[in-house]
Amino acid sequence: MAITSSPRTSSRLLAAAGAVLALGLTLSGCTALFPSSAPPATDSQTGEEIEQTDTDVFALSVGDCLNDTEGTEVSEVPIVDCSVEHDFEVYYDFSIADGDFPGDDAINAQAETECQAGFEDFVKVSYDDSIYGFTYFTPTEGSWTNGNDRLVSCLIGDPNGKVTGSLAGAAQ
Repeated sequence: MAITSSPRTSSRLLAAAGAVLALGLTLSGCTALFPSSAPPATDSQTGEEIEQTDTDVFALSVGDCLNDTEGTEVSEVPIVDCSVEHDFEVYYDFSIADGDFPGDDAINAQAETECQAGFEDFVKVSYDDSIYGFTYFTPTEGSWTNGNDRLVSCLIGDPNGKVTGSLAGAAQ
């Protein structure tokens, strides 16, 4: 899977996505090219370490909260309890139709359209009127071919930094 975004989406999530999106890189999941252990995360207010659990990127579900990852291809993501500071929350997911790998551009275009369409149902305000941004994990050609990966996970975040709690119904 890949975290990918349009230029508009990237600009709305630069702070939340950290260096990866700030550099405009794509996080592609489903290939174990990087260590599975996430770096320690700490609460910005208390300095206390936040408990994270490395979770298979294929196991993400709507409502999961996670912290940013490093690298261009990931197989695991650091899941955290939504009640602690986090970078993203999975707010919508969908599967791409079976068939030959349609290419990164086609997958990203579909992800952009469907994630934006699912945004308002989750946040209760349109994407254009929201203070939040979105990005997404998409299948890579390797995960499509070797792992039958068709899942797109849409992630919401705050361009101004980490959030605490779910953004479901935030209406901002």
